Amino acid sequence: MMTFIRPTALAAAAAVALSIATAAAGNAADISGAGSTFIYPVFAKWADTYKKETGIGLNYQSIGSGGGIKQVIAKTVTFGATDKPLSDEDLGKNGLVQFPMVMGGIVPIVNVEGIKPGELVLDGKTLAEIYLGDITSWDDDAIKALNPGLNLPSLAIAVVHRSDGSGTTFNFTDYLSKVSADWKDKVGSDTAVEWPVGVGAKGSEGVANMVMQTAGGIGYDEYAYAAQNNLSYARMENAAGKIVEPSLETFGAAAANADWQGATNFHVIITNQPGDNSWPIAASTWVLIHKAPEDAVAAGDALKFFDWAYKNGKDAAKGLDYVSIPDNVVGLIEATWSDIKADGKPVYTVGQ
Repeated sequence: MMTFIRPTALAAAAAVALSIATAAAGNAADISGAGSTFIYPVFAKWADTYKKETGIGLNYQSIGSGGGIKQVIAKTVTFGATDKPLSDEDLGKNGLVQFPMVMGGIVPIVNVEGIKPGELVLDGKTLAEIYLGDITSWDDDAIKALNPGLNLPSLAIAVVHRSDGSGTTFNFTDYLSKVSADWKDKVGSDTAVEWPVGVGAKGSEGVANMVMQTAGGIGYDEYAYAAQNNLSYARMENAAGKIVEPSLETFGAAAANADWQGATNFHVIITNQPGDNSWPIAASTWVLIHKAPEDAVAAGDALKFFDWAYKNGKDAAKGLDYVSIPDNVVGLIEATWSDIKADGKPVYTVGQ
């Protein structure tokens, strides 16, 4: 039975958590994947249930989107998971297809004594200035203006960021690039950037641990990690100028703007979406799989698992504050699976 390892465990242990748990079962048919830490909590939940129902486990390495992309290209795993979609050119060059699995939210997490989860308010401009190193103390006038009811200490801000290639970083920096011209010009957006200030930590677990261990710390992480571990997170002012809480409702409001049907290769970024209720740092996770897989059985087993997750995993995703892919979009996705072939035949046919 697979065990979910929380951020308080060592980052290295979390990176192979699913691998260790499923390896113990000794099941040669286990599905292999690697990549996004953003999707790890819901993959863990799905895999536990799927194992009980089918006997097939999931060997998933939560190593970050960059690592997942490298491993699927190298064909050391059957699928990769990334929070930054690949371009049409990169998909074609590497013989890959991509499709979204879930949507959710990224939150600023903080460690300031006396501040409870959701008490602090930040906006995009202030968050960018913190990560640029222009705002260095928690009692800065810009933070105080957003938080007139909070007693903010004269405490140095300790910036924490991801040290590994990360789709979470891509979405976080994509958001900062949209709300701050200085950030866009000086740093930009990618899975790894040249951070102006701060210290790096590996994986979502590493960022959470570093922030929790550092007085005055600030980082960014998946909301699932923050909520499950009672980390202090900030509310955000969104594109409509409204203060919103991270929640299934606000993530869903941002996701509602996604035009999957009109997007080539399901390439849609959902940061800084309009709408009074939209969470500003919303994100998606895509699966990457080879269009002509060398192991047809493994690819078919993976697609069967994803099919099961779309149809049976909605409650588990909701319980962890992820937004499920709408049924009409699932139909669009699964229609493309007929193009994933070995020896001229689809490796998996939905409904069979």
